Amino acid sequence: MADWFVYVLRCGDGTLYTGISTDVSRRLSEHASGGPKAARYRRGRGPLELVFSAPAGSRSRALSLELWMKNLPRDRKEAVVSGRLPWPKP
Repeated sequence: MADWFVYVLRCGDGTLYTGISTDVSRRLSEHASGGPKAARYRRGRGPLELVFSAPAGSRSRALSLELWMKNLPRDRKEAVVSGRLPWPKP
């Protein structure tokens, strides 16, 4: 069983993109390339910066944490990224 991670990218326009992967560096490369495996949201949003990554354990837990993060208001997402708001334990 692969270990899953939740990651957050800061796009060139300042927006935050949250995703999951078993290999965050590979996924970042896929997003940066703008190719067919890049998320549509990411296309045309300028350079990327990985601002947060955390282990999530299983795929189902990673999906739950991704949804939790995506549903947070922007100020709370920024608090998680900066470490001011604790990340849920896997």
